[in-house]
Amino acid sequence: MEIKRNILLNPGPSTTTDTVKMAQVVPDICPREKEFGSMMKGLRDDLVKIVHGRTEDYTSVLFCGSGTINIDVCLNSLLPEGKKILVVNNGAYSARAVEICRYYGMPHIDLQMPIDRPADIELVEKTLKENPDIALVHTTHNETGTGVLNPIREIGALAHKYNAVFTVDTTSTYAMRPINVYEENIDFCMASAQKGLMAMTGLSFVIGRTDIIKKSAEYPKRSYYCNLFLQYDFFEKTGEMHFTPPVQTIYSTIQALKEYWAEGEENKWARHTRVFEAIHKGIEELGFKDVIKREWQAGLVVSVIYPDDPNWDFMKVHDYCYERGFTIYPGKISTTNTFRLCALGAIDEQDIEDFFKVFKEALVHYNISIPAIYK
Repeated sequence: MEIKRNILLNPGPSTTTDTVKMAQVVPDICPREKEFGSMMKGLRDDLVKIVHGRTEDYTSVLFCGSGTINIDVCLNSLLPEGKKILVVNNGAYSARAVEICRYYGMPHIDLQMPIDRPADIELVEKTLKENPDIALVHTTHNETGTGVLNPIREIGALAHKYNAVFTVDTTSTYAMRPINVYEENIDFCMASAQKGLMAMTGLSFVIGRTDIIKKSAEYPKRSYYCNLFLQYDFFEKTGEMHFTPPVQTIYSTIQALKEYWAEGEENKWARHTRVFEAIHKGIEELGFKDVIKREWQAGLVVSVIYPDDPNWDFMKVHDYCYERGFTIYPGKISTTNTFRLCALGAIDEQDIEDFFKVFKEALVHYNISIPAIYK
């Protein structure tokens, strides 16, 4: 079966292999069958191993939904009575964590920082020192809206120094940038199948410390569907998800994991790095500028500033590229007009070179200056 290949330069879902796509075409099966449950057990163990966790210390818990469900699950499930959450907020996805705290009415500190640089460690420690009732610290590893990489190892160390649990949104780094939960001081991390694993949408997962999940059974219940202990406990007792799983997505994820192990952590990260470098080379040759200092970038997202050109029209350029098999994505910075080019998915350096040929054609077609104009 021949499937048209599109190159997705958006921050997820990502370009997939044909073998991952076709893994969804399977005989119908009831997800309550033992055969299906045993598949999920292997899947859950593999998800822990990707971040170098030992299965006697860490487990993974699966949920139906996009990456946001993981933030919801961790924050509402892991806050003890009478305690508060510290959100280290320097971007759109940490801001989403703040919104979740507000919706549940959970006590929290929204520690806002500039979005164009990594989190300020000294300010994090000052806040923890002044608020001994903080029981959970949350931040985002790679703020996908900008491409900033946060110093999670240092933030996690501070969380533990002040007796707090550390949860980190690794949705846009998991299975791409190498992560070791012990070295990075991570108690809980999270991702979705359609990002670094290069599978399909609909399956998300939290990887976290089993002892803390068990302890959280005593914490206030703020959600039924999105309760971490409830889902974990059901898995342990039955081998099944509490509610209907995304069956075909799970098959595709298992195939994606086989391909992850075959490529290997170091080789995969090297490939993403090649793509990232090719993106930078392409925008520099056309005179475009990015928002974030290169040394602060996570190596996966490049946020490109709109040129000061009267002929520039993002949607026209987007559509020109889209019609030729390449997807570019709007920015997520409220103060600056940007678009994003992302180095994830089953793509390599040649795909980026092919993209920039089309992108340059679009600029010429719409009479947009090369090199790009900035006032």
